Amino acid sequence: MSDKTAVTPATHTVPPARFSHGVRKGGILQVAGQVGFLPAREGEKPEPAGPGLREQTLQTLANVEAVLEEGGAAWEDVVMLRAYLTDTAHFAEFNALYDEFLADRVTVPPARTTVYVGLPAGLLVEIDALAVLD
Repeated sequence: MSDKTAVTPATHTVPPARFSHGVRKGGILQVAGQVGFLPAREGEKPEPAGPGLREQTLQTLANVEAVLEEGGAAWEDVVMLRAYLTDTAHFAEFNALYDEFLADRVTVPPARTTVYVGLPAGLLVEIDALAVLD
């Protein structure tokens, strides 16, 4: 049986509860829901990349990418991705940003589910991902 390992990039702060930013067990890497917080600064509270969907989506995808890389994976290894949006009106803009970000990163895009949720004040998007490594 393979070991289960927490995955935490240096750019990420300690989670506010008992969870890991990512967990790898064998060839599976689960990336926990990431939001558009800027990289961690020593002793400072995390802050969103900006108030708009574009800034937050691009930072959220970068944060997912950081966990993937720390766990030994890449976007091409992602088989399932879930996007959580706070506003149904953001769907088209989110799709355009998502497509732009992944254009040069994958040949086969992951399966994706998009749901609408409530997030902490000021946050517009959250993304989690499941990667399978050879």
